[in-house]
Amino acid sequence: MGILEKIAEIEAEMARTQRNKATSSHLGLLKARLAKLRRELITPKGGSGPAGEGFDVAKTGDARIGFVGFPSVGKSTLLSNLAGVYSEVAAYEFTTLTTVPGVIRYKGAKIQLLDLPGIIEGAKDGKGRGRQVIAVARTCSLILIVLDVLKPLKHKKLIEHELEGFGIRLNKKPPNISYRKKDKGGINLTATCAQSQLDLDTVKSILSEYRIHNADITLRHDASADELIDVIEGNRAYIPCIYVLNKIDQISIEELDIIYKIPHCVPISAHHKWNFDDLLEKIWQYLTLVRIYTKPKGQLPDYEAPVVLKTDQTTVEDFCNNLHKSILKELKYALVWGSSVKHNPQKVGREHELNDEDVIQIVKRI
Repeated sequence: MGILEKIAEIEAEMARTQRNKATSSHLGLLKARLAKLRRELITPKGGSGPAGEGFDVAKTGDARIGFVGFPSVGKSTLLSNLAGVYSEVAAYEFTTLTTVPGVIRYKGAKIQLLDLPGIIEGAKDGKGRGRQVIAVARTCSLILIVLDVLKPLKHKKLIEHELEGFGIRLNKKPPNISYRKKDKGGINLTATCAQSQLDLDTVKSILSEYRIHNADITLRHDASADELIDVIEGNRAYIPCIYVLNKIDQISIEELDIIYKIPHCVPISAHHKWNFDDLLEKIWQYLTLVRIYTKPKGQLPDYEAPVVLKTDQTTVEDFCNNLHKSILKELKYALVWGSSVKHNPQKVGREHELNDEDVIQIVKRI
């Protein structure tokens, strides 16, 4: 029996099984089996072959955004009008067959845009060129799911299902679960709050599928079996996502008011370039980048070309490494102006956390 048949069989058994306390352990086991099979599907035992022509686009800039969607929803038009890059546009499906890159500059940051080929239902199982498309999406800092405004919810659910099956978790944070394998002592489960889904039997049955019989597990929130499996698998990508509802020129103002209430959503018209400002502002908000301006001694700060850092790498040390690793060896201290300090300028060390639009001057050892 092939992997796809095994997956279908497990999914059918899960659908037949009633969900209650008595079956939670068995369902946990089935979910673990399903996760393992999906991993095999994504990375075959012979090793993951080449990504395929047109998919291995080099990373450039401060962030990378991937356009994901079904064929003919306007991804290519959006890229062309945002970045001025020509991506073939036509009225028929599957116009884009390879990844088409583009670059925009926004608020001093250089952002790479990738127009990915349209995915189809079953992409996570290898249909079309789905695996390559979703593999590139995993490398992005932000995913834009481009939807046709006339059929948004149906497409939204299908795409989410495909991405979830490939280990991408949209607009989610990693589960607050501590997991540590050990040599002996059995399974030790600790919960810092009440658990409605996981108990020791369910945890043991999930771990047994991975042949893990000795481990310390700490649950710091009301966790699910899926979240525990994600932590054990350890290869999940937690990526922010914006739903871009295209072709709003085809709906009424009343319908547009309803769409604006959907979370993580921006309505646009790629063809008419409507609402691009709102989209760019939302992109900036979701990328959570930090701009640091440099100030050479005795000169005004350079507000034209900021050093752009990720939110989890904003110390003076990270700033120095971003410029050149040799700078850190020569660093005596830094002078900082901005919201991260109490008075301007303030002398700080390498551990100081910088805020967006701070100004920094590096003072080297003599």
